[in-house]
Amino acid sequence: MPPKQPAGSVSTRSPRAVAAPPTFDPTNPLIVQSDRSVLVEVDNPKYGEARDALAPFAELEKSPEHIHTYRITNLSLWNAAAAGFSSEEMVDVLRRYSKFPLPHNLHTDLSETVSRYGRVKLVRREDGGLKLVCIDKPLMTELSRQKKLKEYLGEPLDEVSFAIDPAFRGVLKQVLIGLSYPAEDLAGYTDGADLPMMLREVAASGLPFSVRDYQRDAADVFHAGGDLRGGSGVIVLPCGAGKTIVGITAMTLLQKNTLVLTTSITAVKQWRREILDKTTLTEDQVKEYTGETKEIGVVTVATYQIVTYRPDKTENYPHFGIFEKQDWGLIVYDEVHLLPAPVFRVTATIQARRRLGLTATLIREDGREGDVFSLIGPKKYDVPWRELETRGWIASANCSEIRVALPDDKSRMEYAIADHRAKFRIASENPAKEDVVAELLERYHDQRVIVIGQYLNQLRSISERFEIPLITGSTDNATREELFGKFRRGETRHLVLSKVGNFAIDLPDANVLIQVSGTFGSRQEEAQRLGRILRPKSSGNTDAHFYSIVTRDTRELDFAHHRQMFLTEQGYSYEILDERDLLPAKRRTG
Repeated sequence: MPPKQPAGSVSTRSPRAVAAPPTFDPTNPLIVQSDRSVLVEVDNPKYGEARDALAPFAELEKSPEHIHTYRITNLSLWNAAAAGFSSEEMVDVLRRYSKFPLPHNLHTDLSETVSRYGRVKLVRREDGGLKLVCIDKPLMTELSRQKKLKEYLGEPLDEVSFAIDPAFRGVLKQVLIGLSYPAEDLAGYTDGADLPMMLREVAASGLPFSVRDYQRDAADVFHAGGDLRGGSGVIVLPCGAGKTIVGITAMTLLQKNTLVLTTSITAVKQWRREILDKTTLTEDQVKEYTGETKEIGVVTVATYQIVTYRPDKTENYPHFGIFEKQDWGLIVYDEVHLLPAPVFRVTATIQARRRLGLTATLIREDGREGDVFSLIGPKKYDVPWRELETRGWIASANCSEIRVALPDDKSRMEYAIADHRAKFRIASENPAKEDVVAELLERYHDQRVIVIGQYLNQLRSISERFEIPLITGSTDNATREELFGKFRRGETRHLVLSKVGNFAIDLPDANVLIQVSGTFGSRQEEAQRLGRILRPKSSGNTDAHFYSIVTRDTRELDFAHHRQMFLTEQGYSYEILDERDLLPAKRRTG
């Protein structure tokens, strides 16, 4: 038998025969609507099995306490089709668990949308070149006349295929998904140079090490046994669930030279530390390519920032050459939802390399989820946050919003006459927030607390008042590593971080986060910050606390509502507290 997938996971597989669908049943948990939204009753006895059956082809939008909302999108259907699901299987799931008859248009709508995936294929020609093939001659004729596509088509090879320049492999897929005919890429990959490596059973640090079941499943699904339908795609796992381990496991399956791209120098050092700790690779094989150190090894870990650096907008990107400096067999894109737009351009030209995207969320603030699908690959594996929390792999989180007032009439008048952007900053930097920070630091004085925010003057004030180390973008990396090391070892229990704390920082024992300001309504940022405290604690304490301090009756509160949507969509409830209920009278400002 194949291994059982974790609840909510998505994996590649062959379609199986489905039983004749039962009639609808009012005791079922799903309400399927004609706009492709699906409401799911959490308290229904069939909730678990219905959720698991629905997850491969629908995206979770909201998951508060009692009713979860899923959305069936074109992209979610094409992701499922790429994983081997047929439209008949999807409709069968909806029919089997629906309370009411399915909307009349739904079966046809889903069938037609799913059928668009793979109608056009990219395959390898006998001479080693590429060709675009569509056995539907009228469709091939229609597509070939599209202005956006014509410039990337070579000479017609016959009535249903065109020669393709390998350099256009990525951009061609981008154009086709824009035309709602996502191509199935079966052209294969450049093998890349061999690199023997193994996972350790005991880490170099001396601690026991084993890959968790869902991490192994995710890597196996990506690899697909070396089949042409594997080797490119995105793994979606919550912050703290060990995406780095998935990437390392995929490396050991492929045994090839690997380039890892990630978000910061701190993340580079974390990746390198984990690779050396968990695999048999040696120091001289794993190199860093950053603004500080530019070394190329058989495994190279680089930042997006150095890759996308250029002296000015009129010049080329001088570090793009890193993509050709080794015979890479795998490129890993860490935090793929943050992939900078210029890297999409490079990724479009290196489609012959295997590509693994890792992320906690496919939400992109720039709306380029379709480009991730085209250039990195379809979603191959997905496990919900709450599923891993239930299994004890990530900590449970208690989320609270604490509302404070502007401290005096002078501040209120300054806010009243400010423009829109200034209003947000005034509210975010409200000095009354420091009294709340004081109360929380006292409450959690013996625990590991991160204070995180957007504005440096605010963070410096908090750092000085409470004598807590501050790490910002200008903190040199030697100092950062020293402070992070002290935090991990428990020598320093409290840290103040700027936005550098949003991304890929290994703080495994942080269990309290105090957010004093943020980037407008960014749900992406909320996901990253929550993830800082979701890793299981070595102390055995499984609770994490996430506090957001916002100024009431201001624009900051309006944006906070949008950020809180992320928490409710992921199934986290939160309480709203008033500073007057939290603070002793002697500590209130104003």
